[in-house]
Amino acid sequence: MINSEAIAEVERSAKPLSLWQQVGEDIRCVFERDPAARTRFEIMTTYPGVHAILLYRMGNRLWRRGWRYLPRLISYIGRIWTSIDIHPGATIGRRFFIDHGAGVVIGETAEVGEDVTLYHGVTLGGVSWNKGKRHPTLGDRVVVGAGAKILGPIEIGEQARVGANSVVITPVPAGKTVVGIPGKVVKSSSSMTDGIHEIDLNHHLIPDPVADAIGCLLERIRLLEQEVGVHGCIPGGEAADDECNRCDAKLVCEPPHPETREVD
Repeated sequence: MINSEAIAEVERSAKPLSLWQQVGEDIRCVFERDPAARTRFEIMTTYPGVHAILLYRMGNRLWRRGWRYLPRLISYIGRIWTSIDIHPGATIGRRFFIDHGAGVVIGETAEVGEDVTLYHGVTLGGVSWNKGKRHPTLGDRVVVGAGAKILGPIEIGEQARVGANSVVITPVPAGKTVVGIPGKVVKSSSSMTDGIHEIDLNHHLIPDPVADAIGCLLERIRLLEQEVGVHGCIPGGEAADDECNRCDAKLVCEPPHPETREVD
């Protein structure tokens, strides 16, 4: 038997939402993604991300009708008021949430899907002065961590996660997690929460591919030194008995020294 509520939801989604319906969804989604949210009045009066998306949606409707200066003026007022810069020409889907908000920049040709969450300091920027598509596209349910920069006309797949302070310049497949500078895919998000609004905030558990690579190099060096019978030491570390005792934070030993080398 077909669920009547599901049919009603499909019918509602098929009809264009009014401005206030869109803003109402943007306000309701805050309760689902921010445990600090208490009342609708608090959200409407103290959340800069909500103020910014309200002004964006007003400006975007004018922009799509051919207006240019007034939408840019609305965007400028929003930037002064909220420290969030959203170009009115950007395309942003339903239930968009910017947590904290300060320093977020979204370019003119950026496209953002539904149920997307951005944290403060995020940039959806371009890498070209040429007109046309020059900003990224974010799929549905993407989460972008604080300070991340996504640059160029690249696509971030649905349910992907971008780690804090990452710089992403290549496409990211759906359901993947990307971290680092430049951003690299480190694992699938399949083990994370699957609900639309159940966002995994355990950013400290994201692997560090750079640290892993350095660790592999250090281990390789240790094995090679062991193979050739050379005993090195790490600057600032504690030298073993059979290693050079002249190590400090600025020097790296070059053992074995001539005076200690065994003579055949």
